Amino acid sequence: MARSAAIEGATASLKRRVIIGVLALLLVGGAVAALAAFGYGRAAARESYDRLLLGAANDIAEAISIQNGAPVVDLPVAAFQLLALAPDDRIYYSVRGPGGEVLTGATGALPNPTPTDSPSFFDASMADERARFVTLSRRFAERSFSGTVSVTVGQTLRARTEMALGLTRDALIAAAIGGIALLAAAVWVIERAMRPLRHIADQLAGRDPHDLTPMDAAVPAEVAVMVGAMNRFMARLDRQVAAMRNLISDTAHQLRTPVAALRVQAELASAEEDDARRDLILTRLQRRTRSLGELLDQMLSRALVIHRTDAARRVSLDLRDVALDVIESRDHELVAPNRDVVLEIGEAAVMVMADTLSLSEALRNLLGNALKHGAGRVRVGASREGTRACLWVEDSGPGPSAAVLERIGERFEKTAASVGQSAGLGLSIARAVAQAFGGELLLGATAQGFRATISLPAQEEQI
Repeated sequence: MARSAAIEGATASLKRRVIIGVLALLLVGGAVAALAAFGYGRAAARESYDRLLLGAANDIAEAISIQNGAPVVDLPVAAFQLLALAPDDRIYYSVRGPGGEVLTGATGALPNPTPTDSPSFFDASMADERARFVTLSRRFAERSFSGTVSVTVGQTLRARTEMALGLTRDALIAAAIGGIALLAAAVWVIERAMRPLRHIADQLAGRDPHDLTPMDAAVPAEVAVMVGAMNRFMARLDRQVAAMRNLISDTAHQLRTPVAALRVQAELASAEEDDARRDLILTRLQRRTRSLGELLDQMLSRALVIHRTDAARRVSLDLRDVALDVIESRDHELVAPNRDVVLEIGEAAVMVMADTLSLSEALRNLLGNALKHGAGRVRVGASREGTRACLWVEDSGPGPSAAVLERIGERFEKTAASVGQSAGLGLSIARAVAQAFGGELLLGATAQGFRATISLPAQEEQI
């Protein structure tokens, strides 16, 4: 229940983060749209009211006539009707003669009194309030009068600002409605996109704790990557659990008989009154105790190999160092103190990607088999053969029987007292290590005797 709640919380948190991100994008987009709408509205308002100003100035200019050698202005009503479309704004008009004298209108100084051939728009102040002006000229060339009459018309900016704000407000209302609709659609889409994750969470929550089979769920490609990684993890865990289960089963089976034999022989020794028979029983008890210790060592070595097969990190290492470390540890002298063990390694590095501890355990098992069941001198070496890197042990004996070789890697059913089983367990450990690192265990006769080789893909030496 707690795990399900944690999964639900994680999914909600992801959804919340995505929704917040979408909302942030919409807010940024809304701010940009507001600025753009205000700029567009101000430009549209300026263009519209500039046309009104220009129309009023043209009407006034058309109303100028020459009478008795002087320009006369008959102000048209239509000009002021155009400007009346902005009732809250104040207006300014002035008509000036060739010398700048005021014919009609305001008599104050113009912000831009210079006449031009084409209409000229400019911004200036009108009684401490910002205003927009236009100035245009009309030329006269008659007998009684020759010169230029300029017309200037101005208007404050209240109507323009109100129009720009109105356009911006309308645009923002439309954008807000669209943004709310987009946010609702985004929430719906995100909710649907999160359903595969919730489906996977429900499947995992409803699974039996011992069910490590791959999940088969129809999910999008992005989620399939996570499902694939989860399946690979469960496959590794399943292999580990199965291997440990087999190890526990094998260990329990292997230890049952020797432990029972030890108990019986200990009881017989304690009850025996004949000293000679008691010594014989104690000798057997000592031999079985030693055999049991060797079995436990191999079982622990096998457990270590199983654990490190998937858990240990692969590193670049030299097989010569592995062989040298095993020989210099001198553990083989405890097994066979009088046997001759020779190390044979060359000058060239024998590099592989593997785990040093696992390879050392495998080599120790091969060396122990050779010392216990082989004959003559034992040679340990590391060499490179083409694209393969080899770690090998060779003795002068014939090697394990065909029955033992066929059973390498299988679960054992006989007791630890069997010599064949002892050799087979050591070879099984070596084979498991070789396969874990993409290699194989090679067994075969040579001119000198029998050789067991861990063959791995060679790695080019880094210079």
